[in-house]
Amino acid sequence: MLEHAYQADVVVVGAGVAGLAAAHRLTSAGVTTVVLEAAPYVGGRMSTEKVDGFRLDRIGQLLSTSYPELRSTPGLDALVLCPFAPGVLLHSDGRHHRAGTPAPGGSAWGALHAVRALASAPRAGTVNRKPSLRGERTVAADPAGASRGRPAPRSRTDSSWGGPAVKDRSGDARRVAAVPRPRSGAPVGGPVDQARLGAALTRLAGTPVERLLSRPESPAGQALAARGVPARTIDGFLRPLLAALLCDPELTTSSRCADLALRAFAGGRLCLPEGGAEMLPEVLAAALPPGTVHTGVRVTAVSTTAVTTAEHGEIRCRAVLVATDARAAAELLPGLRVPDFHQVTVVHHTTDDPPTTGAALLVDSDRGGPVAHTAIVSRVDPSRAPAGRCLVSSTVLGPPPPDVETAVRTHLSRLYGTSTARWETLAVHHTAEAVPAMRPPHDLRRSVRLLAGLYVCGDHRDTSTVQGALHSAHRASAAILGDLTAAGSMHRADPVRTTRAA
Repeated sequence: MLEHAYQADVVVVGAGVAGLAAAHRLTSAGVTTVVLEAAPYVGGRMSTEKVDGFRLDRIGQLLSTSYPELRSTPGLDALVLCPFAPGVLLHSDGRHHRAGTPAPGGSAWGALHAVRALASAPRAGTVNRKPSLRGERTVAADPAGASRGRPAPRSRTDSSWGGPAVKDRSGDARRVAAVPRPRSGAPVGGPVDQARLGAALTRLAGTPVERLLSRPESPAGQALAARGVPARTIDGFLRPLLAALLCDPELTTSSRCADLALRAFAGGRLCLPEGGAEMLPEVLAAALPPGTVHTGVRVTAVSTTAVTTAEHGEIRCRAVLVATDARAAAELLPGLRVPDFHQVTVVHHTTDDPPTTGAALLVDSDRGGPVAHTAIVSRVDPSRAPAGRCLVSSTVLGPPPPDVETAVRTHLSRLYGTSTARWETLAVHHTAEAVPAMRPPHDLRRSVRLLAGLYVCGDHRDTSTVQGALHSAHRASAAILGDLTAAGSMHRADPVRTTRAA
């Protein structure tokens, strides 16, 4: 337990990913930092439940290999990312249609290649001899090589990009029988619409962030329609995709935030942390100096020079960073805005007869039930299920139906085209305040410096994503270091002194 007289340069309140990432940047700069967490574990909403050898995420947030902060945040070198199969799998009219992503880099040559590939595709009624999913129609070029007949990559670990290692387990998702190419009734439209979409995503992947942030702001659904995107493409592909990325099925999110989400999707691969969502905060916590993080310590008040805890009284410091969720932050910092939230329910099943969708993220283009997206998570990350077992995780957005488990099971039967009567339900996790809403006008660079000595960070100060949480921590730690340097107080605080409870 912390002694009453403990002193530090900075006290961070909250051991979620934002608080832990900020602590890393501060300790790396030589600033003595203490992280206090009220819960008995780190991670906040990024938590994972263990049930009979399964690892079940409570919210199931999707990450992207293109998130810059995943590559630049100190302490994340040991994180392993498991990517989904390229693009997403759309369910429409009882069929599966793959929508691919453009190649990273967003070059004009990539856009031209996508248009040429689609223009030379066989007409309706002909057979595509390239590998694809069973019962699947490929509706967009796959620059990773799958839709052009290149061999699927073998499972590998690659940390050469300077960030978390990417473990590719999606090759089996593309080694099955050939099927006919799409007719004009595909979810994203005919070949022309598909070519336009592929070119637009390629351009978006290479568009500077500041240019996206300078665009006029409106609800994402309205902005897409105003830009001339065909309604079929919006409803068939962009709406279900953005719902999965932003947890906002009605597309009320700021168009700028939606553009950033699409840019990340176009420039990388959707992925999950190996071992569960909790691995991201746990990797960060493990890389901090011993004695930095203290769980089970509830902070009741903060000021610019001290925090008050329920268990150990006052802890003196030179600056305080509040890195909790939005509601808890507002309780410590009266007047801080509390946003609306998107509700998320995650239902986990196991079955001895897994569907044949491989490592794909399956989204419902028809909106024919409560499930927004689902995946055989154990195909993406085998460590999340015992050997020989299958884990299917499905996400419901918004208020769940009265009998959510039955409704989800019925919907999954249609989405996967198989009976779910014998599937075993492992857990149903409902989080009422899962993701802060980002309705326009939304300030993506909300101030993290309230005054000298008092700061705040989290996904509610940036974008409501892991990237946003990490970026807000980056901004907050930079502000703290700047103020401490200006005040001439960046010197080492008293040594850490701890005692054990009896």
